[in-house]
This record gives sequence, C-alpha cells and structure tokens, in this order.
Amino acid sequence: MTETPAAVSAAEAPSRTKPSNYPEPFASRMAGRVKRSLGDLFGLKNFGVNLTRLPPGAVSALHHQHSRQDEFIYVLEGEPTLLTDAGEMQLRPGMVAGFAASGTAHHLENRKHHDCVILEVGDRTQGDEVSYPSDDLQALMGEDGKWRFAHKGRCNVLSRVSRGRALPAPRTGTSGHGITLLSGGDCTRRIGISGLGRWWWGRLCRPS
Repeated sequence: MTETPAAVSAAEAPSRTKPSNYPEPFASRMAGRVKRSLGDLFGLKNFGVNLTRLPPGAVSALHHQHSRQDEFIYVLEGEPTLLTDAGEMQLRPGMVAGFAASGTAHHLENRKHHDCVILEVGDRTQGDEVSYPSDDLQALMGEDGKWRFAHKGRCNVLSRVSRGRALPAPRTGTSGHGITLLSGGDCTRRIGISGLGRWWWGRLCRPS
C-alpha cells in the first residue's frame, strides 16, 4: 500500500503514464501535453487537480463541454489561447477562468514559442457526459467512474477508460485505427467485456 504524502513539490510529481484517455485518432492530437495528477497523490475523491504543461503547439484537450462537472483553470506560466463559444482570448500568468457544467465548450492552445503551465481543477460528479462540438466523439462517465467513448448519434464504442488506464476492448469489428467498433440500433445493449471478464451495459448515445 502506497503511503499518502503530507506534501509534495508539484513540479516534481509524477506525470501520467498514459498521456491521454482519448481513443485514437484523437489521442495523438494531445502529443506533447504533460499532466501531473496532483489530487490523486493525496487520495482525493470528489475533485481532481492537475498540473498541466503545454509545450509550443500543444493543446489542453479536445474542444469540449461537460454536462455536470465544473472546471477551473489558473495560468501559472506562459500565454495560452483560450477558445470558447465567445471566441478566442489570450491569457497571461495570474489569469483564471471557470467553466460551469453545461456552459461554454472550451480548450486551450499554446501558440507561443515557450511552454505554458496551467493548474486545472474539476469535480467528479457521477453521470457526467462530455460533448465535443468539433469532433465525432462523445463520452459518458458510468457509475463505476469509468469513461465510455462513442461516435456521435451511434452506439459505436471506441474505448473504455478507467483513471488513465485503457481497458481491453471487445475483439469484434476493428477499424483502420485499431479501434473496436460495435454498432447497433439499440443503445442499451451488451456492448463489451471488461478486463475482469464481466459484461457491462450502458446507454452510450441517443439513437440517430
């Protein structure tokens, strides 16, 4: 059992072993981004805290909006560009921004020639859904805290993720990117098998 530290140097905290939870080809777009999960070091359950470094050309995430979870960012270093429904805004060190659940879609881009460092805070409300206005992707957090990714308007399962660890996917219908796709008209169906050998069920999308 790992002992919980009393305090740590944030910049020296271990980075995620898996750079992105997104399935391919979306995960590759997070190249260069480094996240350090500070809250997890202390066993925090109700909200997460990340120290995120974006080198030049990197992005914080896909353009997205949470249905139930709030997010907050604090710029520590650099000048990232914030993109929201209202347009673009240049941020500077010391600036903060908040994104209420079901509010504006958002993400950050580093268009400068030096790194940006951002402190990210977000809650972990169950039943959260994430929409991606610019991409053919949607995500749902199950009661078990695991993310399920699917194509928009269809029941095609792209990936299932638990705390940064990809779970094995069913071996039927693999796409050109090596992504397992299961399609069907009924969105509540047996759609995959977990690493523990148990089937999981879930309504991942709305019928198109």
